[in-house]
Formats: sequence, C-alpha cells, structure tokens
Amino acid sequence: MYISKDEKLIPISDPTGRWSELTLLPEWEEDIYDVYTVKKHGKWVMLKALKEKYRDDPKFRAIIEKEFDTRYNLAHPNIVMVNDFEEIPGIGMAIVTDDVYGYSLRRLIDEKRLTPKIIQRLETQLPDALEYIQENHVMHQPITPDNIIFTEYNENLKLINVGYDHSDRLEHQDTKQDIINYGRLINEVLDNLPEQLPKLRRVARKAADPEGPIDNVQELKLCIRERSKTTTIIMLLGFIIVMLGVLIYLSIKS
Repeated sequence: MYISKDEKLIPISDPTGRWSELTLLPEWEEDIYDVYTVKKHGKWVMLKALKEKYRDDPKFRAIIEKEFDTRYNLAHPNIVMVNDFEEIPGIGMAIVTDDVYGYSLRRLIDEKRLTPKIIQRLETQLPDALEYIQENHVMHQPITPDNIIFTEYNENLKLINVGYDHSDRLEHQDTKQDIINYGRLINEVLDNLPEQLPKLRRVARKAADPEGPIDNVQELKLCIRERSKTTTIIMLLGFIIVMLGVLIYLSIKS
C-alpha cells in the first residue's frame, strides 16, 4: 500500500510473532474506524478496526461484526477481499483484508496523475463492481474517489469500502443514488483532465442528474458502451481516411 507521509508506525506487542510492523493509515480513516497495514506471518495485510474510543462499546462492536458478516462472502475482482475477523494486539477486533499496492483515486486526482487506462477502468470496472454490489443487496457508503484504489502495476480498480449490511431488497432511491454518485465522481475526474471527453461528460451529467434518464446500472453501462462504440467508429473512420490518403498518394506518385 502506498500511503501518505502521515503514516504512523504503531508499537505492537505480540509474543506469538504473528503480527509485526503495524502502521496506521490516516488517508483511509473512516468515521468510526482506523485502517492499518500490518504483517501477518510476514505477509502484508490491511486491518479495519474501531477507533479506541469505540472499542468497548457494544453498539459499535456489533457494527463492525455486521460489516464483517456482510463483506466476508463477497467475491469480485474489483472489490478488496475480506479474509478474517481477528483480535489484534493493541487495537482489538479487526476486519482483515488483502493488502492492495496502489493509490487512491483521490490522491491521483490531487497529484494530477490520471491516465487513459484509469478512465477506461472507471468506465468498465466501476460499473461492474456497482452492479455486483446491488445484485447482492449490499448497503454501502457512497462511492467516492477516497474509497477507490488503483493498483500500482496494471491500474486495476479496487473498492475498499463496499458494505456494512445486507437488505432483502434495495430501494430504488439506493440504486439511483449509486448512479448519481457515479456521475459526480466522473465529473470530478473530467474536471481534472487536460483533454476534453465530451461524450463521457454527457454520460456523467445524465448520471449525476437526480431527474436524469439513467435509472440503473444496466442503463449506465449501455450509455457508456454507446459512447465507446461511437469512439471506436470515429477511430476506424479516421484510419480508413488515412489509408485512402496513402493509397491515393502512392498511385499518383507511381
């Protein structure tokens, strides 16, 4: 995990030797949780634990247990996997997840390090992850640049905060809010790009509009595919025009 300069190494006393190099990650802090990286048997993992003032409160202990139960059975390539729920020396019960080497979308925006591949992942992998979450009736915090990570080498998208409870069914306002938040996120990304992507901007504006025509993830993906199809056709036509120009030039020259 690549983190901010505010990272803080926490002393950990573990006579078993299972846990070492516990490091607090202020960049990933949540309202009631602290987030850490730590080595478990020499392998890096991430931890999500209650802040100290909440650790002994039964109400908040029930909240973290519910989140673990909700996330444990989720399995999707664009969601950080939950592995266990364990007592960690010095910080109490914690959700243990895979470690992810990369940077938050928030940091990439702030440091002006957005790439075409990141845009493509936001168009494809993020809607796929949202669709999976909705299909599993998972209640979750709003998707924002702060809870999206892009991995270091291949820039794959990973959601790190994807659910705190299950519901028998999601209300329309919940699924619609995902679309609105997606539109707002894409608009923010586009605001920080040097080049203009007018077709993607139109999709984002439609999605961000509470009264807009995009009502669910399936419709969102269809709009994005139409944009991609149009872009592909334009590129293909451009290629054909260039090749025709070359052929005409060669025929005249001969």
